Amino acid sequence: MSESEVLELPPAGGVSPPQAVPPEGLALAAAGAALLSACGGGGGSTAAPAPVPAPPPPPAMPSEAQAARFLAQAGFAATAADIAQVKQSGYAAWLDAQFALAPSDGHFDWMVAKGFASTDHRNDFGGVDNSLWRKLMSAPDALRQRVVLALSEIFVISMNGLPIAWRGFAVAAYLDMLEQRAFGSYRELLGAVTLSVGMGSYLNLRGNLKEDPRTGRLPDENYAREVLQLFTIGLLQLKPDGSPVTDAKGQPIPTYTQAQISELARVFTGWNWDGFSNSDPSFMRRPMVHSAANFSSGAKKVLDVDIPASADGPTAMNIALDTLAAHPNVGPFFCRQLIQRLVASHPSPAYVQRVASVFNNNGSGQRGDLKAVIKAILLDSEARTASGAPSAGKLREPLLRFIQWGRSFQASSASGLWPIGDTSNPATRLGQSPLRSPTVFNFFRPGYVPPNSELGSQGITAPEFQLCNESTVAGYLNYLQAVLSNGAGTGGDVKGSYTAELALAADAPALVADLALRLAGGGISTATQTAISTAIATLSASSDAGKLNRVRAAILMLMACPEYQIQK
Repeated sequence: MSESEVLELPPAGGVSPPQAVPPEGLALAAAGAALLSACGGGGGSTAAPAPVPAPPPPPAMPSEAQAARFLAQAGFAATAADIAQVKQSGYAAWLDAQFALAPSDGHFDWMVAKGFASTDHRNDFGGVDNSLWRKLMSAPDALRQRVVLALSEIFVISMNGLPIAWRGFAVAAYLDMLEQRAFGSYRELLGAVTLSVGMGSYLNLRGNLKEDPRTGRLPDENYAREVLQLFTIGLLQLKPDGSPVTDAKGQPIPTYTQAQISELARVFTGWNWDGFSNSDPSFMRRPMVHSAANFSSGAKKVLDVDIPASADGPTAMNIALDTLAAHPNVGPFFCRQLIQRLVASHPSPAYVQRVASVFNNNGSGQRGDLKAVIKAILLDSEARTASGAPSAGKLREPLLRFIQWGRSFQASSASGLWPIGDTSNPATRLGQSPLRSPTVFNFFRPGYVPPNSELGSQGITAPEFQLCNESTVAGYLNYLQAVLSNGAGTGGDVKGSYTAELALAADAPALVADLALRLAGGGISTATQTAISTAIATLSASSDAGKLNRVRAAILMLMACPEYQIQK
């Protein structure tokens, strides 16, 4: 990464019509145009509010719409059974039940069981996409999967930057590590991320050598820079609410200098994988080990904390990670990003501060309790109250829309291999695929403000809009239509089940209302539902094929409309 590649600073305060169903085409063309218009929509003030007392707790007994909205944030989708469970037990109890679920079958073991550990796949990613879609679409621990996806977009490694042997198993091991630590402590997660082969290979920590005065070689600074900038403290000193601390001239104060990056890089020397095998990828799941011969000698510093010359590599690394994890920036910096991934692209400073305070102390004196942080994010009043404010909510990532389709309609893989593959192509697929970010900065940057737009004029961060353009809008709609008609993956292997929807197909308004509730949690207006109902009512429901056509058309038009895609 070059010095110019830095995160944006947070602010101060034509679609091809479907051929099978003509009414769909008209609705989709309008929806595509409306969504592109929404890319520049928005307004309202972003001035940071004064600190406010903690809000009252959310209602214990949510409505169906409130339950569906919650499930879309805490997981991916809301089936009728999920909604009933949340209505009966309440939000907190649902979260506790999800926290209690053990991780489902791991990616690494599944890939081995399915034969992907053969030398035929030593130099490719065979099996990884399959296992990712398998768990994202069908694993019972929906909350864990949602948080793991969020963490993978903060602590980024990417299949686009891992030119190593057994690269697929490096990714699988990294995902398994995130699953195991998603509900643990931030410090333990940071340590596991740092010593994973996937991260070590992606950001050059693996094989990082001490300086050599004879050749002029210096330690690689890549991981030192990114652990500061992206994983822990960010570019600027922050107040507890995430807004920048300023100096006497009103200028933001940087958190670190280039000299401190270079110094920290000396700490991150001497690490490599724990063994290597051309025939067995199991070493990929073991943390990296240290070689004293490749470690920079002498005293070191991490920020302003001294690391004595007597400290060996593991001790020096622990001092560095302890120091970074204890920095006051971590709470607001990390929590704001996690809020963005789960609930809202532009959380208020008060929301950030409330969650950061839980990060700092979970009520029992523990710092960085991720379970408590996740609860605080999802139970906060700003998460539980739908708002019409321009800065509220977020654009649903293409990945989240597609996963919601799979979970909402109990998608299954006929082969058991989930061969959906890479969905990165923006013109023909989603423009986004899990663990395939183009850079370490993720698919979109947390501080992104859409330029030349109403959102931009108001300084509203909207990261997901970095993926929103004519190509991705058309590509998503056409891909979704193809999936609804033919299934996803090789030979249409992954298909949804529409049994419950077919039972409602004869009653167009009832069908649309039921789908709108589960897909958008009350976010789709009566007027839009009426327009869609009127359109699909023109399709005959006198046969099973006609009923299925109605169901597919209704799903497509609902998942195309801006009111669905902008998740409030």
